[in-house]
Amino acid sequence: MTEIQVEEPTEEMRELFGLAFAGAEHFADMLAREGELRGLVGPRELPRLWSRHIVNSAAVVPFLPSRGSVADVGSGAGFPGVVVALLRPDLDITLIETMERRAQWLSDVVAELDLDNVSIRRARAEEIKDRYDAVTARAVANLSKLVRLTSGLLRPGGALLALKGAKAEAEVEDAVYVIKKAKLSKAVIHEVVTSDDDVTRVVEVRRPKKA
Repeated sequence: MTEIQVEEPTEEMRELFGLAFAGAEHFADMLAREGELRGLVGPRELPRLWSRHIVNSAAVVPFLPSRGSVADVGSGAGFPGVVVALLRPDLDITLIETMERRAQWLSDVVAELDLDNVSIRRARAEEIKDRYDAVTARAVANLSKLVRLTSGLLRPGGALLALKGAKAEAEVEDAVYVIKKAKLSKAVIHEVVTSDDDVTRVVEVRRPKKA
């Protein structure tokens, strides 16, 4: 049986993470060792672990608030929540995950990486009564469903930041009514060039400061 090769980070990736690179590399090593075993990533994901998952998660960082709190909904393996916590140690990050084994994995990652700016909530997003300055999500649901799940988590002025692929525009069109009903501002799509000229789309939907 051929051993699956884990993607090596490029120099560009090292520069992107800067001081957070050691933590990101440790996170990648944990995923390479345990991710498949614990049902977090498939074997086909390991050869593109950095470019497809870790660097992709970092695309949301430029749109985060300058200070405050962030909730990552459906954190799963830790994307983008753990990457956000590594790159923005000044923000308070809450990882929200319903599945027990994934919540346990996140606890192990937080402990091993010594992420003192992170807390974990094992709950459904709609059960949480706290309010946040930003909510992040990746591969959780289409935008319409995501707005329904997360709009109640946003403080006035807060933003939902959803990492999306090539279908972002179609999802935004489909979600127009749901966004309006939730009294949120019109969605904005940001295109971020990541590794190897890949484009990651960050959909931003903001709660106005004054309703």
